[in-house]
Amino acid sequence: MARVNWTRKELIVAFNLYCKIPFGKIHNKNPDVIELAGVLGRTPSSLSWKLANFASLDPSLKKRNISGATHGSGLEREIWEEFNENWERLAFESEALRLEMSGLSPLGEDEQLFPEGKTRDAIVRTRVNQGFFRAAVLAAHSAKCCITGIAVGELLCASHIVPWSQDIKNRTNPRNGLCLNAFHDRAFDRGLLTITPEYEVKLSTKMTGSKGPGLDSFIHKYDRAKIIVPSRFAPDPLFLQYHHDHIFKS
Repeated sequence: MARVNWTRKELIVAFNLYCKIPFGKIHNKNPDVIELAGVLGRTPSSLSWKLANFASLDPSLKKRNISGATHGSGLEREIWEEFNENWERLAFESEALRLEMSGLSPLGEDEQLFPEGKTRDAIVRTRVNQGFFRAAVLAAHSAKCCITGIAVGELLCASHIVPWSQDIKNRTNPRNGLCLNAFHDRAFDRGLLTITPEYEVKLSTKMTGSKGPGLDSFIHKYDRAKIIVPSRFAPDPLFLQYHHDHIFKS
């Protein structure tokens, strides 16, 4: 049987999965890989190879001397560059394609109550993109808080470094995210702590001057501590600098 080339749509959906599972789980035994391969009409090994090709393009993995496949196609590189140029658009497109190929609808019960039109489209796009962002950030951080190492899913947040409203193109960029527990997520969002471009926790003077039960063990002890930097989609230092300059209450 002649080999059928991968289409742009198939590769976009494959990249969607690459973003949402940890690097160590892109192998052909992973149930998520097997499930998507069935949807695409491909073998798990073929899909796993494409995921490895995307890994070979990932600069975060190159910096850590982690290698994927070394001979990715030009189309895979194009997909990679498209996402990095406009994560907001491609994240939604990849999610919509994945659902379409699976025979599912992006509409939840709440969205179905709205009449068709711009309002419902905006609500669906926001919900879908937020879901993609959370999955990608948690996968990059192996579902652990980058400050404390807490690994209880119900307590973890995908925190935007540059706020959602301030940078449309990078709303769903996993390099604009940190996996934080709910407590430190709130402190980061309010500018009570920041992460420096060197990946160190830095507390505001409001926090360093505060005293009370729990603050020493859950806040003060992390001042100037190094975060757990993910192996891929590491937080972009430029985004971290923006948070320090515009949100952090030094």
